[in-house]
Amino acid sequence: MRKKIVVIGGGTGNFVILRGLKKYDVDLSAIVSMADSGGSTGILRDELGVLPPGDVRQCLVALSNSSRLMRNVMNYRFENGNLGGHSLGNLFLSALEKITGSFERAVEEAGKILYIKGKVIPVTLNQVHLKMILNNRKVLEGEAEVYLSQEIDKGYNSIYLEPYPKVNPKVIDEIMNADLVVLGPGGFYTSLIPNLLVEGVADALKNTLAKKVFVVNLMNRKGQCKSNKVSQNLKELVKFLGKDVFDYILVNKKEPSKELIKSYAQEGALVKNDISNDKRVILSDLLGPLAKAHKKDLIKRNLIRHDSKKLAEEIIKIVNNI
Repeated sequence: MRKKIVVIGGGTGNFVILRGLKKYDVDLSAIVSMADSGGSTGILRDELGVLPPGDVRQCLVALSNSSRLMRNVMNYRFENGNLGGHSLGNLFLSALEKITGSFERAVEEAGKILYIKGKVIPVTLNQVHLKMILNNRKVLEGEAEVYLSQEIDKGYNSIYLEPYPKVNPKVIDEIMNADLVVLGPGGFYTSLIPNLLVEGVADALKNTLAKKVFVVNLMNRKGQCKSNKVSQNLKELVKFLGKDVFDYILVNKKEPSKELIKSYAQEGALVKNDISNDKRVILSDLLGPLAKAHKKDLIKRNLIRHDSKKLAEEIIKIVNNI
């Protein structure tokens, strides 16, 4: 029987890990945050009233077994005119939602068209927005403001989804029936924690018999995390889970070139491992090639990313030992 792997996150983090795992004979499911409100996705949410398509699109493309041309079409980003900055895949998913009357149905139909391997499951089907109240009483409205903030490391009072959403029941089923659940990589406060803010998700992670892996980010965005240490990242995540549920902690051990680190000093800092004495820690070279920025992308993103193949190899090693 094939092992079942559930990946929880959003955005490029999910894309990277799913693209690598797709090549293996495993049962794959991607649980995706619905808090995205940046760039093209944010505009479509505001103007059309649709659920956020961006993170879901990336997962669909990552799992797609259709032609390279079709995958490129889904990721194509317009450069000019009123559509400048919009991804065609985002427009496609939004159109499908309007036609079918359901975002869940839209994702399913898109999955058929793209001939995906596995399932893409929105963590909630409610229209929600991420909010964070800082210690200085400033309120960050939406995922985009949280993502771009450089004040979070000074302390925050609360982070929550508004209105409080119902969990997609399929999410709980997937977690409870998994052999391995992978959390991360991805934006800490924008891709990972929003999933845990949905009622039932954290409890499912505590109660499932599945093994759990935390894939630590390569970098912390400037002004977001209090420390650029693995232990602090883990501590912050556990705060939202209620307990430390992880059986494995996957950490990159290869540093980018000094020139690259220096050039990204304004964006963030490399996460350093400070818990190597923990038997759960797996140190491996997980560094991928520098990603390319799209000049018309409406939000600036981190371009130092994990390598899909290397990351998948380490996760498969864990799965094979379960």
